[in-house]
Amino acid sequence: MALGPRLDLRHSQTLMMTPQLRQAIKLLQSSNLEVIAFVEEELERNPLLERDETRVAISESVPVSDSATAAIADTLASGDAAPLDADYSNVMDEGEAYQPSIGAGGRMDFSDDLSGIDAMAAAGPTLRERLAEQIRLNFDDARDRLIGSTLLAMLEPSGRLGLDADTLATRLGCEAGVVERVRRAMQRFEPTGMFCADLRECLMVQLQEAGRCDPYMERLLDNLPLLGRRDMRGLMEACGVDSEDLAEMVAELRSLDPKPGAGGDDGPLTIIQPDVLMRANHEGGWVLELNPDTLPRILVNRGFAARCTVGMKSREQKTFLAEQLQSANWLVKSLEQRANTIMKVASEIVRRQDGFFRHGVGHLRPLILRDVADEVEMHESTVSRVTANKYMATPRGMLELKYFFTTAIQGTAGGESVSAEAVRHRIRGMVQAETGDTVLSDDAIVLRLREEGVDIARRTVAKYRDALRIPSSVQRKREKAVTA
Repeated sequence: MALGPRLDLRHSQTLMMTPQLRQAIKLLQSSNLEVIAFVEEELERNPLLERDETRVAISESVPVSDSATAAIADTLASGDAAPLDADYSNVMDEGEAYQPSIGAGGRMDFSDDLSGIDAMAAAGPTLRERLAEQIRLNFDDARDRLIGSTLLAMLEPSGRLGLDADTLATRLGCEAGVVERVRRAMQRFEPTGMFCADLRECLMVQLQEAGRCDPYMERLLDNLPLLGRRDMRGLMEACGVDSEDLAEMVAELRSLDPKPGAGGDDGPLTIIQPDVLMRANHEGGWVLELNPDTLPRILVNRGFAARCTVGMKSREQKTFLAEQLQSANWLVKSLEQRANTIMKVASEIVRRQDGFFRHGVGHLRPLILRDVADEVEMHESTVSRVTANKYMATPRGMLELKYFFTTAIQGTAGGESVSAEAVRHRIRGMVQAETGDTVLSDDAIVLRLREEGVDIARRTVAKYRDALRIPSSVQRKREKAVTA
């Protein structure tokens, strides 16, 4: 069989994502801060885009269920609504507000942009910079400063030192006593308790600095494993104190910082702004609207594009203008589609979780992505992107949209399923209502939940209890017996 080159013509269908589609998907799953940053870059890059200064809020009313229609009469009877026959003929127009001559933002370039106001604040020193300054101020000897700088370089993020004094002395070529003396002095730096070898030494230094390190506290520090197991009776015998003194000692110990170096170099806290605002209306339902402060508002300057088209003669310039116009139109369309999609998903979540907003966590219904996707006629992946990094300001606080999606736990005898978050809330309530004589085991919690119509296994209760950081029934019984 002879081998030779030949030409073949084949047809095939492939699904490819255009750059515009990738951009729309990225905008859909991005947070409001990321979207605003992306829009700012596009405003600088694309000359056909400009800001829209008008504030138009996209809102939607979620109807109330039939069981809550009685709230209409109470609202009308309260008389909070403004009178419809008000006479505004004698109201004087005070004119427009005064605008300063150097711009609303106080900038010398007459710009109203406040985006750079955060840069005007001086950044504070980091934890390592503060410790380095304390080394320079507390040690006069150059050798001590060198040892202190070495200890600072080997400091772990928690504030501990993983190497002992002998190993450090060998590396530095000096005596171990000198290294230990410098380390002991640096333990008193601010924050107190740094440069310690273990948890016991860290807590000991903080107690000594506060003047509370007596022999009883030292015995408590020597028996930290018993405290970890919540063996209060063993601690009382080891420390030689009664239950009241032990409770005060443990409370004082918990007020200390076990990791003084953790979080020392954190930057400024990021303020979370909600994407959706929620409030009750006079009909007893809910009104949702997109937060206008986080909603990018841009327009396509078609007049400028038309004037540029008249003056352009080269093909490259016309191609560039056409690409910029297409990119601007697609960005505006993507932002509008993103806003409408968020509103649709949020409205469906509020409609399904109406009991939660009215009565609390105990009435949170089980909800999965497929339920919302089928109702709004979208794919599950789209709903997942919409609910990622999005927050809603509700009457019960600011909550992430992902919070409302919980797994379902089947009810007993074919009853209605219950949300896993509601079950965890019920377990926490049971434990908080316990007394010294009524400590509930996991089996007892299972029986109570089944009496309430929740079919749950014991291992699931244990898993939820561990997630809530609730100790076992044996440990809780020991604690309550000691306090009693």
